[in-house]
Amino acid sequence: MADRETRPTTVWSRPERGARGPAPERSRTQITAAALALADAEGLAAVSMRALAQRLGTGPASLYRYVGSRDELLDLMADAVAGELDLSGATGGDWLDDLVGLALQSRDAHVRHPWLADLNDRRGEVLGPHAIDYLDHALGILVPAPGTAGQKLEAIGLLGGLAVLFARREAAATATGDPAAGDPSTHDPATGDPAARAAHLAAVAAEGRHPHLLAALTAAGAPPPADRDALFVRLLRRLLPAMLGQGEP
Repeated sequence: MADRETRPTTVWSRPERGARGPAPERSRTQITAAALALADAEGLAAVSMRALAQRLGTGPASLYRYVGSRDELLDLMADAVAGELDLSGATGGDWLDDLVGLALQSRDAHVRHPWLADLNDRRGEVLGPHAIDYLDHALGILVPAPGTAGQKLEAIGLLGGLAVLFARREAAATATGDPAAGDPSTHDPATGDPAARAAHLAAVAAEGRHPHLLAALTAAGAPPPADRDALFVRLLRRLLPAMLGQGEP
C-alpha cells in the first residue's frame, strides 16, 4: 500500500478516458501522433494544446479529456518515439554488436525527431512504457557482459548521450551545408567542409605555440574520410567495454 501511495503520478497511471461522459472521439495514440507530426514540421515550440486542437479540428477543451496538460502530452510524445525502436531481436549473441545496433536506432530516432533532445533536456527522467521496455531490453543485452548493474545502467546512459550528441551534430551539419550530411547545395567552405576545418587546425598547430596539439596531429596522420556512422560505432565499441571493465576489444 505504501508503495502505491508514494508512486509518482504520470499520464500512464490513469485510465485513458473516464468511465463517464460521451463516447471517446479519438485516442491518446491519435493525439500523440498528431503532436509528433506538428513537432516534426514546426518544432517543439509550436506544440501547444490549442495548436494541436486546430490540427485535429476540435477544441482545446476536448483534448484535456485525454491529456491533462502540455507536459503530459510531451511525455507521451517522447515515449512514442521510444516505441519506434525495434526491440524484437533476440538477445544473447554478441552483446557489444547488439548494443551498438540499439544505439544506431536511438541516434536515427533523434535524427528523425530533432526536437527530442531538447524535450528530454527539459522534462527530466519521465519513463513511459516504451522507454521502460527499451531499458529492460538493453539490460537484457548486457546480461552476458562484464560489469556491475550500476555500470551497465551507466553504459546505457552513455549510449543515449552519444546518440543525442551525434544527432545534434548531424542536424547542425545539415544546417551549415556540410557535404558529409548529404546537402552540398548549401556548402560553405568556411564552416561546412571537414577537410577545411582540419587544415585550419593543422595550420594553427604548425605555428609552434601548441606543441601537444602538433605532436598529436603528427602522430595521428591524415584524418579518415568523414563518416559519422563509422565514428559513432568506433566510439561506442571503445567506450562501452571500458566502462564495463573489459578493455578495448
